Amino acid sequence: MDFGPRVPNTDAHKRCKDWLVAQFTAYGLKVTEQPFAAKAYTGKTLNGVNIIAQYKPEATKRICLAAHWDSRHIADSPLSTERQKEPILGADDGGSGVGVLLEIARVLQANPAEVGVDFVLFDAEDHGDDDNDNPTSWCLGAQHWSRNLVPSGYSPKYGILLDMVGAKNARFTKEAVSMNFAPAVMNKVWKIGQNLGYTNYFVEDKSGAVTDDHYFVNTIANIPMIDIIGKSGDTQTGFGAHWHTHKDDMSIIDVRALRAVGQTLLEVIYLEAAGRF
Repeated sequence: MDFGPRVPNTDAHKRCKDWLVAQFTAYGLKVTEQPFAAKAYTGKTLNGVNIIAQYKPEATKRICLAAHWDSRHIADSPLSTERQKEPILGADDGGSGVGVLLEIARVLQANPAEVGVDFVLFDAEDHGDDDNDNPTSWCLGAQHWSRNLVPSGYSPKYGILLDMVGAKNARFTKEAVSMNFAPAVMNKVWKIGQNLGYTNYFVEDKSGAVTDDHYFVNTIANIPMIDIIGKSGDTQTGFGAHWHTHKDDMSIIDVRALRAVGQTLLEVIYLEAAGRF
């Protein structure tokens, strides 16, 4: 968050990218930057960078963990009441998933697992058109990566996307795209989370389809990927009241939610390494 809003084409975006690359490198991962240029719905060309960090790149059995690292360029939620044309920090929407993945990378360095893990940070996810039904205006980095896989020919067993996983009172429902493309993975992950005691986070409620990075990974790259995404039935947006507002800062983040997701994913990784997932 100290870098400021992570909007493509800004200095804060570049400095944060350099820091993320340095962090993954310090944890012993092989890091590849995938720059791309994509035209946003506004007509502006966005200079984005997907970040791919590989744990045990030589391993043949691999899983993919992903999140988007950019933040929204405007505060356009219908619940937003101030500075609507200014970019948001995105502590939960983007930042929380990246934070969890960084910590998982650190834990893997300290406690090795016999499985390959690829951390993919997608850029330009949150620069989409919220006023018109245009799904392809979102997730520009995921669309580019799915058409230009790094590493080349990449084919993991499955993928897990994190989006808005750090807010107080987070609830993770069984989202429709995930259940359509990878129901077995989603059900196993949810059962692991529940068995760890996180039943208040990993709930059995089913929810509608979300246009998120996993949609394009599933439909373009044909990699089965689920989405752990914070949902709420308490607002007209279907997300928390902080979504796409300036309230999405560090004050919304709850270490208990981060722990629930991080420990669940670590359990997935170590069970996968043991051949028991």
